[in-house]
Amino acid sequence: MIPTRNHPFRYLPKLHSLLLQCRYVSDPPKPQSPPSNPIDPHLLLRVCTILYQQQSAPDTKVFSNLRNVGFDLTHEFFLQVCNRFPFSWKPIHRFFHFSLYESHHFPHTPITHNKILDIYGKSSNTQLFWDFLRETADKRLVTVSTLRIAAKSLAVAKEMKKCVEFFKLMHAQKLFDGVETLDVVVQSLCSAKLVAEARYLVLKLKSLVKPSATTYGFLVYGFCEVGELVDACKVWNLMVDEGLEPEVASYEKMMDAFFKCNRISDAMAMFGTLKLERYHDLGLSSYRLLISWLCRKGKLVEAHMVFGEMLKRGIGADNEVFASLVYGVVSRGGVREGYKIVQGIGDPDLSVYHGLMKGLLRQKRAREATQVFREMVERGCEPTMHTYIMLLQGHLGKRGRKGPDPLVNFESIFVGGLVKLGKSLEATKYLERMMNGGIEVPRFDYNRFLHCFSNEEGVFMFEEVGKRLKEVGLVDLADILVRYGEKMATRERRRRIKM
Repeated sequence: MIPTRNHPFRYLPKLHSLLLQCRYVSDPPKPQSPPSNPIDPHLLLRVCTILYQQQSAPDTKVFSNLRNVGFDLTHEFFLQVCNRFPFSWKPIHRFFHFSLYESHHFPHTPITHNKILDIYGKSSNTQLFWDFLRETADKRLVTVSTLRIAAKSLAVAKEMKKCVEFFKLMHAQKLFDGVETLDVVVQSLCSAKLVAEARYLVLKLKSLVKPSATTYGFLVYGFCEVGELVDACKVWNLMVDEGLEPEVASYEKMMDAFFKCNRISDAMAMFGTLKLERYHDLGLSSYRLLISWLCRKGKLVEAHMVFGEMLKRGIGADNEVFASLVYGVVSRGGVREGYKIVQGIGDPDLSVYHGLMKGLLRQKRAREATQVFREMVERGCEPTMHTYIMLLQGHLGKRGRKGPDPLVNFESIFVGGLVKLGKSLEATKYLERMMNGGIEVPRFDYNRFLHCFSNEEGVFMFEEVGKRLKEVGLVDLADILVRYGEKMATRERRRRIKM
């Protein structure tokens, strides 16, 4: 039994002493891709202009004008033309026929066919897409990307019978004969939120390709992402009935979905099953997910017990785990204990500071959160847009609140900024609340406001607003806006240097 009535800070001294035992995890740097070969933009523009302006002209006229341009039709040039018309099938259809009948030396590859198929599918020309897909199969230019594009386009068009027919044809031609290929297709459909179509395809092809635990895992992930927890449970039960062992990622996604639906007991039961079935595969990601949600839900004692269990198993905590613990402690009133945890971390990053500031804002201590923001900047930790939005919401509220000064307040700065940007309709509700009071207004979009003033005009505006706020005693709010203005000024200088 997990104790739930104990004092939430009962184990904090032990928690503070365990911080020195932890290891830190960092991601390796990502390799940079090499630059592509340049193409003459003047010739590319002329070809695209002809294809666009003469979409309905006869083939002889279009082909003659294209020949007069005098360009060298290469593989890269063909792809660049396709990139100029991502949703328009007619110009690409004409250019494809030009490459067949006028440039006999140009060899089409699976890459060019996939590009054309993608454009046909996005333009919702289902019949042309289906004909060209059959032509690609007859030329045996089908790849995994072709199958992925075919499944996605036909699923969007609600042509699942044709989709199943095509995959059966590819299986008969030995072009689709592995569960790895099926997993790629299912993952593509689920990432596009076409989960019901993906399940239909898996069940219809079950006699040809037996799905694996990874296949069902993608379906579970997709149903959880679209909020269909009942369907995710059905897929889970089907996987277990077939004797397949779910992967750790599937367990974690189900736990996350249960927490989002406030079904904490079911999430804890799922974690218990994970420990029972795949104890040796249980790693940092599972513990990080569970601790994060328990701290968010206010289950601080349970979060500490899970944290202690993780350390006993020799799994080192990263900064995200510490950030969750700091937020959980501070949001429950243990501000001093939260500061002790932060001080025990060797190299706190942005997530730790966010957890501390978020907890302080939850306790209505916006001034202390701003002081943490200043210390974070002094230590060289660069804030993000989320940092500024979080602090502005803490000082001014998610819907804005009336300030102590009648001239320098939420309405004069932010609502007035909307009017200056020409967004008078969005500012109307806030003006009505200011004049009449008692009117419900939507959440103010601080993100959009800061984005609109992320230019040279905004640099000057934030500097002036900061001066006025300091004059009326709102130093914390002034520092936040001035710091954001300085960041935008540096970004503008970098842009001018690049240009």
